[in-house]
Parts: sequence; structure tokens; C-alpha cells
Amino acid sequence: MILIADSGSTSTQWCFLDNNSIVKSIDTPGINPYYQNKKDIYSLINNHLPNYNNSIETIYFYGAGCTNTEKNNIVKNALKTHYKNAEVNIASDLLAAARGLCGNNEGIACILGTGSNSCRYNGTEIVENVSPLGYILGDEGSGAVLGKKLIGNILKKQLPSEIINDFNNTYNLSTAEILDNVYKQPFPNRYLSRFTFFLKKHKNHSAIYSLISSEFQSFINRNILNYSNIKKLDIHFTGSIAFYFSDILKDSLTHFKLKNGKIESSPMQGLIEFHIKK
Repeated sequence: MILIADSGSTSTQWCFLDNNSIVKSIDTPGINPYYQNKKDIYSLINNHLPNYNNSIETIYFYGAGCTNTEKNNIVKNALKTHYKNAEVNIASDLLAAARGLCGNNEGIACILGTGSNSCRYNGTEIVENVSPLGYILGDEGSGAVLGKKLIGNILKKQLPSEIINDFNNTYNLSTAEILDNVYKQPFPNRYLSRFTFFLKKHKNHSAIYSLISSEFQSFINRNILNYSNIKKLDIHFTGSIAFYFSDILKDSLTHFKLKNGKIESSPMQGLIEFHIKK
């Protein structure tokens, strides 16, 4: 039996395969070794995933924060504790996006979820990557940054009154509550990203459309345009933000005269096909 996992900071999608057929799919909270230690990750795995009597032979785990040996080993050791007989392979969520979206073809693969990232993929491996830098220094177009921009504009009264009033009626949050969650509580990126539901509700309002469009154009300008041969390649996206705001994203790509590729909520189906062929 094979286990494939695609994990962002907010959620993880797990898919158990046996004889190239899906046995079970499970969604759990996200895993990120930059914010969680082995004990935290193992607890999540142990509480949510079946053991299948240690019949899991191979695990392919693709995750946010899985960018070096030290961080990868945190996740690997947690998985090995639960699935003792499994060969565990750890890679970045960006490689998951590239394999899931591009397969064996060259292209640009991008993630727009809680965080954001991008790369140029040659059909086998990632050959160029602009560092996303996280939601404080980068992560343009991500849920965390969109939420940050929305909250900042709400609190500074930089949006039309009907938007501000609806936000206050919807969430009933004090400034102190918001600041506490952003500056003192764990996972502020997840907290900020949750407000993208409000952006989705009002995405056709000119002020909100402009906010989202500006962030997507910033993502393209600061990340995608740095890659070589960019005009010749399809630009693919995965992640909840890309999927739910796909119309605005397509407009932003057109603005830069770039080629629209796939826009998927998750790379999982492509990953399944990739590993079955492999």
C-alpha cells in the first residue's frame, strides 16, 4: 500500500493507494515543521490516520516547510513512528505542485494557498525558484497576505463603509482581539487567511477586486517574471486562493501577456497519476 500526502500550513490531504486504486482519502489539519515539532506532528498523525497494520510500504509526503534535511527529518521521524515498516520520502509542497500540475512537461508551477510559492520545472525537477520569504517579507497573493491587507484596510478605514460595516457585522471582532491573534497566538498566517472567505463574498466589489488583483499582480511581478523563457511556458496554479479567485488570477496573467495553464484546488489527482506511472 502507498500513502501520498500533500500538506500546506492549514490542511493536509492524505490518499491511501492499493494496486493503483484509492482505498481512502483523509483531510487533516496542516503540518509544517517550521512551526511544529516531531511530537506535535506524530500526535496529529496518530489521532487522524489509520495504521493499516503497518501494511504501508511507501510514503510520499510533500509539505510546506519541507525545504532542508533538518526539517524533513522532523516529519520523517513522526511518520516512521506511526508507519514503522514504510519507506518515507519527504519533499516540498512545491515539488508536489510541479509534479501534480506539469507531470513530465516543462512549465511554471505556482502555489496560492495560505502561503505562496513558485518554480520553473523542467519536467523532471525544479530548476529555478524565487524564495517566497513567508507572509511578512513575501508570500504575495497568498491567503495570509490577502487577509493581512484586508484587516489593515479595515482597521485603518481604507475601504468603503459598506465593506467595513459588513465585516464588523460578520465577525464582531475588536481591534485588541485581532492584534492578539496576529501578534501573540500561534499560526497567525492561518488566522489571517481565514478572512479570505469575506474577500470571496465581496470579490465583485471594485475595491475588493482591486485589492486581490493588486496582490496577484505583485505575485507575478516579484516571482514569475524572474524565471527564464517565461513567455513560452504555461503558468499553472494550485491552492484554494488560486482556485476560488481564478477569474481574477486569469485577468492578472492576461495583464502580463502570460499563458494560462491549469488552475486546480489541489495537485493530488496529478500526484496520484504521476506516482502510478512511476
